[in-house]
Amino acid sequence: MASEEPQAKKQKLSEEEEREEKEEKDEKKTDEPATLSPNSLFGMGNPLLDICAVVDKDFLDKYSLKTNDQILAEDKHKALFDELVKKFKVEYHAGGATQNSIKIAQWMIQEPHNVGTFFGCIGKDNFGSILKEKAEEAHVDAHYYEQDEEPTGTCAACITGDNRSLVANLAAANCYKKDKHLDLEENWKLVEKAKVYYIAGFFLTVSLESILKVAKHASENNKLFCLNLSAPFICQFFKDNLMQVMPYVDVLFGNETEAAAFAKEQDFGTKDIKEIAKKTQALPKVNAKRQRIVVLTQGKEETTIAQKDKVDTFPVLKIDPKDIVDTNGAGDAFVGGFLSELVQEKPLERCVKAAHYAANVIIQRAGCTFPEKPNFN
Repeated sequence: MASEEPQAKKQKLSEEEEREEKEEKDEKKTDEPATLSPNSLFGMGNPLLDICAVVDKDFLDKYSLKTNDQILAEDKHKALFDELVKKFKVEYHAGGATQNSIKIAQWMIQEPHNVGTFFGCIGKDNFGSILKEKAEEAHVDAHYYEQDEEPTGTCAACITGDNRSLVANLAAANCYKKDKHLDLEENWKLVEKAKVYYIAGFFLTVSLESILKVAKHASENNKLFCLNLSAPFICQFFKDNLMQVMPYVDVLFGNETEAAAFAKEQDFGTKDIKEIAKKTQALPKVNAKRQRIVVLTQGKEETTIAQKDKVDTFPVLKIDPKDIVDTNGAGDAFVGGFLSELVQEKPLERCVKAAHYAANVIIQRAGCTFPEKPNFN
């Protein structure tokens, strides 16, 4: 028996050495970008065509719009979209939260094109054609479910000075069907090609079964599934849907108001952002091979991240308030920057750095737009 003890010690030692060597190799590996292939990053959500125009006060008054607001279109706003196009000089951009993030990730990555795949529902109409064109220009591999019952979703951005009044008409975006699109063999193959998945919480109101199918695939294959809380109303009124998906979430994004709403609904009994991050991180999870990471932004304040048994904070990039043009796309841009490094298997610090950089660029421009090339290294 005695002779076996040194043997066991020796074995333990060599196992430890082996582990250290592996960790060293892994560290080296993270410095080199993973070779990226098309369709490595998958997004699914509500595609909207952003229609941006500088308008006058009379136009806002006619449709009872505040100068700086985000609302869902009601019946009284239906004519607004056509009038905007006829009366003012408009710019079109491929929009919607998830599509914006995939677009930003692709911009940060640059080459190869079509690293990001995007699924969502549009109408068979002129706005749908423009949306397809714009997604192509952004080098995003968009595969839309096209139907003719509802028109393509739009978001009117009515600009007056530094203010933007946003009016979203989800329309077709609400009509995504799992069996008509996600389940089709050629589409599911694109899902299988991905290694990182991202869905904004807004899609929980459209197709829970589609999200669950993708989330389960990611979990079963030890791939990364990312979700965004997206808005306080998702945490409040779609709590059941959200909590059905939560056990599959590897990376959860949110801002301070969404985090506060989530904590209240979950009876966390705290308003402290670090505590909320910690408690969210500890919620039950299906794939035990990966610990959940919770990423909470706070505008110009530091970003809070909970992982394993620690909470870290990361300061955002300093910016002169007079350089800020529009903060509406900041959250989508943050996620896009984060995903661009995550899909290349970079360390968390690098993902956050890219996230802060992308958000910083986007808030200095109108809409979720960007220069030709990023200046990030």
